[in-house]
Amino acid sequence: MENSQDLRIKMCIKINAEDFVTIHHELGHNYYQRAYEKQPYLFRGSANDGFHEALGDTIALSVTPEYLKTVGLIDKVPGPEGDIDFLLQKALEKIAFQPFGLLVDKWRWDVFTGKTKPADYNKAWWALVRKYQGMKPGNERSENDFDPGAKYHIPGNTPYARYFLANVYQFQFYRSLCAQSGHKGPLHTCSFYGDKAAGKKLGDMMAMGASRPWPEALEAVTGTKEMDATAILEYFAPLKAWLDKQNKGQQVGWKAE
Repeated sequence: MENSQDLRIKMCIKINAEDFVTIHHELGHNYYQRAYEKQPYLFRGSANDGFHEALGDTIALSVTPEYLKTVGLIDKVPGPEGDIDFLLQKALEKIAFQPFGLLVDKWRWDVFTGKTKPADYNKAWWALVRKYQGMKPGNERSENDFDPGAKYHIPGNTPYARYFLANVYQFQFYRSLCAQSGHKGPLHTCSFYGDKAAGKKLGDMMAMGASRPWPEALEAVTGTKEMDATAILEYFAPLKAWLDKQNKGQQVGWKAE
């Protein structure tokens, strides 16, 4: 970004839903940077790392069929018969990620504090995978392997909790902006596109950059200084009801030995 009006993304894309959402995510970084551009240099950053990752995804949640029709990308809004398919795909993307999003930094922190010694790097990694994801390796692993290094953020020394936090913040932001826009109905059907008040609330928060503690930035959008994951439960409530019905009488879960 050269200045506040020069926003560019260099990205190889395909014309599909996944890259459409990815563009929203990456533009979220750009517009956040643009919003806090007038802050003193040391405050030109997000309230915390999770905010920067959440902003574009918050907008992407607002990309509903109604929005797509409004901007001319589809001719007809489909009926509710596709909602479960949509929510299941979204849950596999957002909810299934959370255990992994947590364990990456748990491994890093234990390495940094010295709790996990170099002789146990791989053993400690798979212990966390078993605990949080319920998975085990497909074949025997040893300390001759370094499986954590397959995730770029570990050899690249990039904190990872930001993505875990972002998956909470984005739904919390989204629910608040939907309430601001006066949305009625299931949360996942909301688009706050075109709502000036919602846009101002989000813009004012982004303009704060890192100048205030993150709970104050959170409050600027949501009205509370506390992280709140109940927005996730509300968003996926129709899917939860469907899954409860499908799994009635079944044992749900796993145990990795």
